[in-house]
Amino acid sequence: MTINDLVLNLEKIDRKSPDFDIITSALEMRRSAAELLEQQRYMDALERIVAAMRELREFSDFENTEFRALLIALLFDLAEVHYELKDYRQSEKEIDVIFRVLETLVKEDAERFGHYHVLAMELSTRILRSRKKAMEMLVKQQLNTGMLYEKVNSGVAAATDKLVDSLRREGQLLASAGDYKAAMKFYAEAIKLSKKRAGKVNRKEIKMTVEMAEIMMRVKSMRPRARRLLNAVLPHAISLEVIEMEEDILALIEMIDNEVENEPRWKMFMHRLTDTARRRFGRKKEGEAQSAEERADLEAEAAAAEEEEKLHAEG
Repeated sequence: MTINDLVLNLEKIDRKSPDFDIITSALEMRRSAAELLEQQRYMDALERIVAAMRELREFSDFENTEFRALLIALLFDLAEVHYELKDYRQSEKEIDVIFRVLETLVKEDAERFGHYHVLAMELSTRILRSRKKAMEMLVKQQLNTGMLYEKVNSGVAAATDKLVDSLRREGQLLASAGDYKAAMKFYAEAIKLSKKRAGKVNRKEIKMTVEMAEIMMRVKSMRPRARRLLNAVLPHAISLEVIEMEEDILALIEMIDNEVENEPRWKMFMHRLTDTARRRFGRKKEGEAQSAEERADLEAEAAAAEEEEKLHAEG
């Protein structure tokens, strides 16, 4: 289950009212569904969750905070179950509803519901089949995430760690499939969120930055930028006394340098000409419509450049 630590303030609901019976009944069904999910009995779990949702329909006040909190949890469950049942379209619809309901809850009480919002982002990253949709969702929700960090609490921090790990896994998966530019976008997002969470460069960010540089090295035109990124992160590895990572970084820099030294002079000359022409053409086309591939190239390079610049600034 995505939200294991759901805590409802039932003291605000009259224990003798039908609403209290509805909430407790729905909670019991959710607990039963959780056990069925553990056993991978997805259809049975789905029946319990749907039954709990039907129970909630009878609640007297749909604006009640505890009602909406439980609704969010059940929607998380539904999205997870539909995903396991390969009903991807339905799970994506449920993600949309989750964000709509969460928007008002976070505004009411960021301290309580902030980590649900970050968990919803993590859920989206795992469930959305379109990587483009996943990135668009992350960009769209960044404003809310930034607001939550103004009221940092342990719940938001823990949920962010889960989101960072999810983004990193997506990056690794995309890189293994050969989609290096998309992989770099996910890595850049993971590093950005992780830094915001920690407030400084730590071992995890260094490791992810090295992994991102390794992916960049697979794209010939981005090897010089990969070298600069490795040079930027090297002082952080040295200051933290992470010997293994320091050795890895130096080995990767040496690999790039050896490739450059072994490159025939004519190829290097042609590469410089092509690179210069591409940059000029890109500036000339500024403001005009660009193809999806061109935009992807520019976004990946921009993400890498931004990371490199930040590391230099923090060094």
